[in-house]
Amino acid sequence: MTEDHGVIAAALTPRGKRGDIDFGAAFELIDQFCRAGIQGIAFFTAVGEYPAFGVEERARLLYLAVKRSRVAVYAGTGSMSLDDSVYLAREACSAGAAGVLAPPPHFYSYSQDEIGDFYLDLAAQTPKDLATYISNTPSVATAIQPATALRLLETGQFAGIEDPGAPEDGTFAHRPFAWLAGDDSTAARARTAGAHGVVSAVANAAPELVHALDCASRSGRHAEAEHLDTMLQDFHARARGFIQPVILKVAAEMRGIKVGAPSPPVSAGRQRALDEFREWFRGWLPAVKKLTAHA
Repeated sequence: MTEDHGVIAAALTPRGKRGDIDFGAAFELIDQFCRAGIQGIAFFTAVGEYPAFGVEERARLLYLAVKRSRVAVYAGTGSMSLDDSVYLAREACSAGAAGVLAPPPHFYSYSQDEIGDFYLDLAAQTPKDLATYISNTPSVATAIQPATALRLLETGQFAGIEDPGAPEDGTFAHRPFAWLAGDDSTAARARTAGAHGVVSAVANAAPELVHALDCASRSGRHAEAEHLDTMLQDFHARARGFIQPVILKVAAEMRGIKVGAPSPPVSAGRQRALDEFREWFRGWLPAVKKLTAHA
């Protein structure tokens, strides 16, 4: 039986004033996730802005995160090259990470055959006991078509897939590998449809909410899940129109985590909308914080 992964927070990467990683703030973010009941933390996914950091500093944060965290830590291995992805996967294994989330190479567009070859080469060059999850992130890399993903998963060389697709199509349900829902807006439906976990970016803003919603969805508490999902959809509606890391950084800062300024900076014309979001979030947050005791 495939293990249930629960909610895996796709963590922001806190920055210092010079754009380097703020390790202290990263530790505070880890602690906040753990207090909220989150079951895993993934660093350097798309929301963690992985192209902005070198492989050595990414490996360093991962090593320290594994030491700090009380829950499973996963490593995003996204890069422009196979060599860098292999290096990051090997470093994750050495650090004791629970697994890696591996997207296709970013920036250029690749054919499905090229994507398939990339993953097979990655599997051949990384430790066999490392849990490697295919990460379909079409917002920042070439989309992995379902047929390509299934062909790779059927080789038995991958632990599962993170996918943001509509859960209703049932592509990855009831299979002998882990299916991780990669879209917060449809995560509750995916869990009901059989997903083995959620990779959540919204956990940076409201870890208590995504954890409580996941518990309610898995336990069949339908009325509670519907209420919590309405709260989550409200967040999405308020965040619409912003680049995801920008709005999540604003929310995290309001929760006391110094994640650093958005990069690139928000335009003057968008500042008013951000101020409106801050005012709304300030009033919305107290109800979210109360959820921990009831999850």
